[in-house]
Amino acid sequence: MNYKTRQHGDIVDFLKSMKGCHVTAADVCSHFEECGQKIGKATVYRQLERLVSEGVINKYIIDENSGACFEYVDRESDCHEECYHCKCEKCGKLIHLECSEISQLTGHLSEHHGFSIDPRRTVFYGICDDCADGEHENARKDGCCGSRHDHEHGHSHGCRCGGGV
Repeated sequence: MNYKTRQHGDIVDFLKSMKGCHVTAADVCSHFEECGQKIGKATVYRQLERLVSEGVINKYIIDENSGACFEYVDRESDCHEECYHCKCEKCGKLIHLECSEISQLTGHLSEHHGFSIDPRRTVFYGICDDCADGEHENARKDGCCGSRHDHEHGHSHGCRCGGGV
């Protein structure tokens, strides 16, 4: 089946509205349930996998304890081939990381150690600024990126500062 249903379009529209954020299948189901629109869980899962195969969204499996999360992407996406992620071990926030030092590290590993890192599967674990400052009760639990660093420096989707994180 290669046709597009209304539900397919509705799911794409929702994911576009969440551009730059990571959402789970449960988030998608909850959104449509809150809007009073009936879309079955099986349909959501099937459509998400279809969108992954079409290249409309990326699928991330961060660890064995978390369900997959998805992110809308397009040609102007914030998460290109060199996009890494940081995950807070306290609140679970997932932050995009596009920083020149990481590119230098991957270049070094490739050139000097013959090892290539897959950025779509590389996650750095640690503690976000909010949790480190004791503000973890205010930290976002929805998996969306948006650290205090991002807002203070005008970045909306993680570090792209060309400098340190």
